[in-house]
Amino acid sequence: MTAYYNEIDKKAAAWLRELIKENLIPYGHVDDRSIVDVEPTDLVGYAQCHFFAGVGGWGIACRLAGWPDDREIWSASCPCQPFSVAGKGAGTADARHLWPDFFRLVRARRPAAIVGEQVAAAIGKDWFDGVRTDLEGIAYACRGVVVPACAVNAPHRRDRLWFVADAKWNEQPREEPCRRSIGRMGRIEQPIPWNTSWESALASFRILDDGLPRSVAATDAARNTIVPQVAAEVIAALMETTNV
Repeated sequence: MTAYYNEIDKKAAAWLRELIKENLIPYGHVDDRSIVDVEPTDLVGYAQCHFFAGVGGWGIACRLAGWPDDREIWSASCPCQPFSVAGKGAGTADARHLWPDFFRLVRARRPAAIVGEQVAAAIGKDWFDGVRTDLEGIAYACRGVVVPACAVNAPHRRDRLWFVADAKWNEQPREEPCRRSIGRMGRIEQPIPWNTSWESALASFRILDDGLPRSVAATDAARNTIVPQVAAEVIAALMETTNV
């Protein structure tokens, strides 16, 4: 197995297993424990480790960008609730602020490359300042950029803070990542065709306007996943910068 997926939501974990069966994401193991229960030794032997894996967005993005399945990379889409404008605004005091648990594993295992994302509102709550301080404190160089989904021609804005980190940048001067033009994914077959029946797809989400809890729960996967096409551009920028 080349990949490790950590996802506490049982439905999303089942989804990941199906994606693995269909070879849509790198072959690997799905661990549905909380990240707080994961030990560094659990991750030995895996090239890719995707935490808060959702429905496999980072695994898809790696393949879109041409990142080899057997090349080391870790991803983290930490819970957004502590920092989202729709949340309670507790920030790092929120129990769902799980960056420290991810960083605990990073510090122990020191993966070659790290990518991740968070809601853009986290910038105003100093989330990324903490992330960057932690990573640079153990000799990673870290950069972040806000990129919306519409940058890859998706029909919605969906601003997200994307970040990359790699210890190699501290070994010799290199250009900062993410300077490449975002939105050139037309050269790669997209798993989500934005220009195909998007209006009809949106119709299934309109019931959310009623605020029915059961409807919100039914769309958790769609609401909480990343946009793989944007993530692929971020990974491609990392590849260009580090000469992968």
